[in-house]
Amino acid sequence: MESFVTERQTPQDTPENADGAGPRAVRDLARLKRQQLALGVLDGHLGYFARRLQVWIFQDFVRTLAPFDIRPAQYSALVVIEANPGLSQAALGEKLGIERARLVRLLNGLQQRGLIRRQQSPSDRRAHALYLTREGQRDVKRIKALAARHEARLAERLGTEKREMLLAALRDFVWVIPSPVE
Repeated sequence: MESFVTERQTPQDTPENADGAGPRAVRDLARLKRQQLALGVLDGHLGYFARRLQVWIFQDFVRTLAPFDIRPAQYSALVVIEANPGLSQAALGEKLGIERARLVRLLNGLQQRGLIRRQQSPSDRRAHALYLTREGQRDVKRIKALAARHEARLAERLGTEKREMLLAALRDFVWVIPSPVE
């Protein structure tokens, strides 16, 4: 059975409840027609639905963390640095699957904002050890609270059970499939 792309509708959004005249009724009818477009073979493509979910997640994440102007990759770097003070840039890039050149730009931005500091590694003079600054520690605490709100919205949208199931499946995938960076 083929499914259709739909959006959540409220009673006042449905054309049946519109008065039939005016621009709102016309817009509602056009939106309903767009919502009922068949997906064709996309209905069976995991990548299509994973991308749609990823877009929603990133949009909500960016909107939620707007007070700190933090993007998902920056957040990931900050929380991994927090969990592993002194880790090398190479280890961070490998763990997060971020290419070296992109990681350097990301870390430069975080350092310029005063959130992290690089220090020569005590074990390898060619490497840099990464640490949160005091400001970084303070901000990461607040950033994680906002990220928790985002995750709660996602759990509400998916349902807790589906969220946990999806998280487990994706964790397994990440640890089994080599990163494209490798």
